[in-house]
Amino acid sequence: MLHNPTFWAAVGFVLFVIVAWKPLSRAATNALDLHAARIRAQIEEAERLRAEAQALLAEYKAKQAQALKEAEAIVARAQDEARRIAVEATAATDAALKRREQQTLDKIAQAEAAALRDVRNQAVDIAIAAARRIVTEEMKGQRSAQLVDAAIKELPAKLH
Repeated sequence: MLHNPTFWAAVGFVLFVIVAWKPLSRAATNALDLHAARIRAQIEEAERLRAEAQALLAEYKAKQAQALKEAEAIVARAQDEARRIAVEATAATDAALKRREQQTLDKIAQAEAAALRDVRNQAVDIAIAAARRIVTEEMKGQRSAQLVDAAIKELPAKLH
């Protein structure tokens, strides 16, 4: 067996493995430890990024809620303003209608007064014309002169 080259090749291989085992195992362990450290760092970085993303998400949700509240407040103010404007417009319209109604009533009253004056004036004109005709046709002579004198005497009292 000692003269067999296969035996010596096997012994050489075993010795080589024994001698090379420690540095190779150390190198393999170091490589695996280095790889594990890189993976651990990547996991920690991923966790940190995840935490940042969650914080940003929470911040944006808070901002969205705040913006929603502001939008609701703006809508509420706009609705209040629209109601106020509607009330003011209704009040202004009612006031304008009342003014127009009063103006119309005033114009009607003026027209009635003018019509009444016209009717009185016509009645006076007709009465004067009738009195003139009666006086000229039926009152001739002495009686006519007496009436004229009596009317002249009453003039100063009626003019004051």
